[in-house]
Amino acid sequence: MSGPTASERAERVARARRAVEDWLVETGLAHEIGARSGEYVVTLPGEAKLATTASLLLSDQALSVSAFVVRRPDENQEAFYRWLLARNLRLPGIAFALDSLGDVYLVGRLPIRAVDGDAIDHLLGAVLTAADSSFNDLLVLGFLTSMKREWDWRISRGEPTHNLEAFKHLLQD
Repeated sequence: MSGPTASERAERVARARRAVEDWLVETGLAHEIGARSGEYVVTLPGEAKLATTASLLLSDQALSVSAFVVRRPDENQEAFYRWLLARNLRLPGIAFALDSLGDVYLVGRLPIRAVDGDAIDHLLGAVLTAADSSFNDLLVLGFLTSMKREWDWRISRGEPTHNLEAFKHLLQD
């Protein structure tokens, strides 16, 4: 069984590139061309996590996505990573992953043949939903002590606490 010819591979990549670029224009999301060949960087607006930056990377085999979620936890690492692994069981076509520093990303991949507007929408919708719905839980699991110090520092100086309001019930003495 022989694989696709160079011409067929080039056509698949061109079709996928058009699909990505059309999707970006149609959605109106903030985006730019990335530093790597075939890369698009898109900003997904959220609620708990106000923005998730996702890198879409198109190759001759696939469209992959990688989106930063949160840096490595300061504390409670075992529970933090256990939570990520358990959550991976329920994610549609994406997964939490760690880089060499322990920072948390969401990653996913579509075969080049599957790249169209609907598939891109589904993939990035899953990334946004997972990043946004997980963000506060991850902060509580991995950064509660730091958040308490930040809360106390802001209160002592009369600084605004609006970015910590979702955690007020955990942070107040």
